[in-house]
Amino acid sequence: MSEFDELQAAIRRHAHERQAEERACEAFINALYHALRAASGPGLPLNNVTLDFTTDPANRLRPVPTGGFHAAWLRLGLCEVLVRVRRVGGAFQGEYGEGGTFRLEQTGEDELFTLARQMLCDVADTYAGVGWERTRPLN
Repeated sequence: MSEFDELQAAIRRHAHERQAEERACEAFINALYHALRAASGPGLPLNNVTLDFTTDPANRLRPVPTGGFHAAWLRLGLCEVLVRVRRVGGAFQGEYGEGGTFRLEQTGEDELFTLARQMLCDVADTYAGVGWERTRPLN
């Protein structure tokens, strides 16, 4: 078997695992989108939040290998924030904006609302010139 054939076989062997991981990451990003829309509290949806899945600009291979990042642009009114997420040891680990990071072991409603509010505050701080000095753990 040639090196090319070995590469094709490896890609095929791990296709199911990659696809399951991609679906999980996209479902997480979609849940985060809904949390952002509800971040103002019950009965006060943010209607100017949109979601646009995209190829992660840092990925250098397609299809994305297992453990790679999946990305989306979240439009938050007047700005857009790139969110990147991947699965690491059963948790969702990700990055957003100009230096925001998160790791969620649990992805319940409370954890997603906390992340959504943190993202809104961090992005507002970026535009206000406050920067990313403060780190808020989510776990």
